[in-house]
Amino acid sequence: MTDITPGKEAPEPVLFLIHILTASGAPIALVALLAGAQGRWWEMFAWLGLAFFVDGIDGPLARRYNIAERLPRWSGASLDFVIDYATYVFLPAFALSWSLMLSQPWNWICGGLVVFTGALYFADNGMKTPDGSFKGFPAGWNMAVFGLMVLSPSEGFTIAFVLLCCALTFAPVRFVHPVRVRRWRMVTLPVTLLWMGLAAFAILNEMSLNGLSALIFTAASLYLFSVSAVQQLLDRVD
Repeated sequence: MTDITPGKEAPEPVLFLIHILTASGAPIALVALLAGAQGRWWEMFAWLGLAFFVDGIDGPLARRYNIAERLPRWSGASLDFVIDYATYVFLPAFALSWSLMLSQPWNWICGGLVVFTGALYFADNGMKTPDGSFKGFPAGWNMAVFGLMVLSPSEGFTIAFVLLCCALTFAPVRFVHPVRVRRWRMVTLPVTLLWMGLAAFAILNEMSLNGLSALIFTAASLYLFSVSAVQQLLDRVD
């Protein structure tokens, strides 16, 4: 029997459960795709929310138990990139292309640019900055497309925003990591939790927010999108 006595290091067979947790994002992504293919976008983004939660806990667990050195045969980073590309980039691009948000040919153009720029970003070894921020738009299309779908802006705005994010992927502009960036974290973390709460409410309401909730969701989205760029600008002014 495997010894998992408290106070001792977890044995390698047990540690492999962390890789299994990461890999669970793959079937979650498949179920999300099946939901989206049937036009159940609220269900698709609910599954993507679960994938987002898994992605938030597997990394800290891997670092806590030093998985990279103790299980060198398996690359947790590679596995994580595969799952993240599916859930952060490919499925949101599918929603952007397959839903009625954009008319042809803009749905194919914007969807194609999302998967193209997202693939290049995931291959960028310099995507992180010393303060924990992302350099360039961090391919967070799960949040971006979700926000566009919930707020239902005009087609022109949607196209412009997608093109802007694609361009910012390669720009020397910082984007916040809500947990790792310490600067203004006392504000950023509550705003992130507020955004997530409103996102859950929108999913329960079949991808819809109205009135004050929509305004707060918009303000939270703008804050998360621009806070690190504002900090970057303030540093240059100083």
